[in-house]
Amino acid sequence: MNKHTTLPNLMQKLVSDEEIQRIAEAVGYRDSSRTFTLRELIHFFLLAAMHQWKSFRHGADVGPLYGLPRFHYSTVSKKAKEVPYDIMKRLLALIISKCNRQTRRSLRFPKPLRVVDSTTVTVGKNRLPWAPYHGERAGVKLHVAYSPESSLPADVVETIGLRHDGPVGEQLTNAQQVLVEDRAYFKIERLDRFVEQHQLFVIRMKDNIELHQKKSLKRLSSTSSSVQADFTCQLGTKQCRSTKRHRVVIFRDANGRDIRVVTNLFHASAETIADMYQQRWTVEVFFRWVKQYLNVPTLFGTTENAVYNQLFAAFIAYVLLRWLYDQTKKQTNVSLSFISFVRRFFSGQLPLDWKSGMAAALFEYAQIYGRRMYNFG
Repeated sequence: MNKHTTLPNLMQKLVSDEEIQRIAEAVGYRDSSRTFTLRELIHFFLLAAMHQWKSFRHGADVGPLYGLPRFHYSTVSKKAKEVPYDIMKRLLALIISKCNRQTRRSLRFPKPLRVVDSTTVTVGKNRLPWAPYHGERAGVKLHVAYSPESSLPADVVETIGLRHDGPVGEQLTNAQQVLVEDRAYFKIERLDRFVEQHQLFVIRMKDNIELHQKKSLKRLSSTSSSVQADFTCQLGTKQCRSTKRHRVVIFRDANGRDIRVVTNLFHASAETIADMYQQRWTVEVFFRWVKQYLNVPTLFGTTENAVYNQLFAAFIAYVLLRWLYDQTKKQTNVSLSFISFVRRFFSGQLPLDWKSGMAAALFEYAQIYGRRMYNFG
């Protein structure tokens, strides 16, 4: 198996040229190039993420070693600038939906969680004058709804770095899932609206929020529980107070700090509520992973299309790697963490059982969906 071209080949089998063409037509883009096509731009950014290329010029120099055609770096730079990034964004959503269908998880909680948070990528202010951030820095944000059950992003919204998290977070809600968010998304009016919209949530409260007319809830006491308090109340001062009564759970984290979360889940134990909130750290791990291993902090271009095409392609690379790991893991009894799998995969040191499991998983996919999986060894 050629580790250098596995993900482009895998993506080619998961997403057909016809599907890419339909996405391009939906956003009004016509690919007229014969020397460097839209498919090749997608493969370029996947390879750039996986192998941490430094620039368009670097990618043009080494690209032929990874199965790309020979091209001048200005060709891919121009292509990245002209291709609407909505194509890459829609492609990410399509791949996530396909990989989610193949990934089955047993839920730890009564309903699936939807962890929402954002990550910022910054550069010098002269690099992205359209995306001011702070001081001498420019930056863009990726606001992500993440599924701890599948370990995959579910939805992504892109903004400039100065955009506040709270309003964008409202675009990432889903009434079929429990919304889990940090203090940046807390707003009293928003909580009342979520109750009216039947949006379940577990959100950390700001430290200065007043609690009005507290009423403790009956619960079984446990000496091993981290929960310190469990009650209902109205939130805020007389000038700005919630119209609804909300449930507040106070628990102690691993560092001994008291964490106050507000929720509209009344049929789950306080310990379950605390566990739900602590799943928020999974999205932080995801952000650190893509920044460390998929070259996200190194932005090649300076236009919106070039920047977001690269970032959404990095997320596609993560989803494909995660899918490959999950499908292979089901075929072997040898334990291997995701990070260990990725490191060994790219160093050519995967255990034999995992190599065999990967081949079996890909063959199984080909049998089910009738897609040829050649180029995999």
